[in-house]
Amino acid sequence: MPRRSYDQYCAAARALDAVGDRWTLLIVRELLAGARRYTDLHADLPGVSTDMLATRLKDMERDGIAVRRRLPAPASAYVYELTPRGRELLPVLTALGEWGAPALAERRATDAVRAHWLALPLLRQLEGLGEPGVVDVRLDEGEFHVRVGSQEGPVYGDGAFPGGADVRLTLDAEVGGAVARGELGLTAAVRAGRVALEGTGALAKGLLALEG
Repeated sequence: MPRRSYDQYCAAARALDAVGDRWTLLIVRELLAGARRYTDLHADLPGVSTDMLATRLKDMERDGIAVRRRLPAPASAYVYELTPRGRELLPVLTALGEWGAPALAERRATDAVRAHWLALPLLRQLEGLGEPGVVDVRLDEGEFHVRVGSQEGPVYGDGAFPGGADVRLTLDAEVGGAVARGELGLTAAVRAGRVALEGTGALAKGLLALEG
């Protein structure tokens, strides 16, 4: 299929040529967690057809946003991952999420949800503390971890961080929704006891707004 283009000599138009199609940026959101198999991507993108997902992944490979590679034995499975240029879309997704947060309102009965979809809104607030580290997050829907201050590699991942996190946060669906909508700041939620915190390092102190 020939590449569609806006045919405009404009940086925004060129960007939308590459990532403006339906599902592309949501695939990027999933690949910010690191290398993912096709079946994993399909499972975490409810509503996308197999043909559409395959087409978008091929488009992303063509445009230098993602690559497909084979894992070494014994796995020998194929995975997709972002290129450095693809990872540069993180601030784009962060800004889009911040802009779209007020539209979340109450969760609709038809809305799918995954715990790790809260990773990017949380990361934006955690980055503002200026302290690097890894944060495990436990929600009603599941558990994931966020890598704060990471300049390369996965931004987040499912489950607890294998090497042990610096901070562990536990929050319910109500608080998670308020944070996602931008109605509740993470540090305020921690100080008010609405988010349980475990950890004693600099990142934990930043969340508690403690000095020293």
